[in-house]
Amino acid sequence: MPSFLKSAKSGKDFPQTTREVVFVGRSNVGKSSLLNCLYKKGLAYTGKTPGKTRLINFFDIDGRYTAVDVPGYGFARRSKQEAVEFANMMDDYFSRKDKIALCVMIVDSRIGLTEDDEDMKSYLEEKKIPYVVAANKIDKLSNNQLFKNKRMFFNGIDNIVYLSAEKRTNIEKLNEVIEETLR
Repeated sequence: MPSFLKSAKSGKDFPQTTREVVFVGRSNVGKSSLLNCLYKKGLAYTGKTPGKTRLINFFDIDGRYTAVDVPGYGFARRSKQEAVEFANMMDDYFSRKDKIALCVMIVDSRIGLTEDDEDMKSYLEEKKIPYVVAANKIDKLSNNQLFKNKRMFFNGIDNIVYLSAEKRTNIEKLNEVIEETLR
């Protein structure tokens, strides 16, 4: 049964793990909701207000691997001091890249990759961290609009899963990508 391990702010507080699947994305794009959908309802705290996740949260997934929920980047209101602390926390976390089996980069299917998402994608590619793009919130689009958005925003991205955490659409597909990566 998936369970909460701990929250941490810096590398000295991170739990000892071997393999991790990290969930990243802009504030309020559905990282915690996706974790709850994939693993267990209520596992990760969710809120309507962007920026609720302030620490790095570690979850044991049946003793097989660790799922990691990091604070969102982008528009959540943070002071300059908080922004510096956030950057240091992310640097600490990603310095453990040898433990990261996969990064699930969650984006909003309605707007595509933002500049922050593009920066994260480039960072992951530069660090050679395997990733999959999870285009969330497809339930908010008509089939026609989703088709247009796929062509307009996501053309050329091979490693992508279109899903809805709210409606559980294509969650199995993302789980298959995670499982295959962990094999």
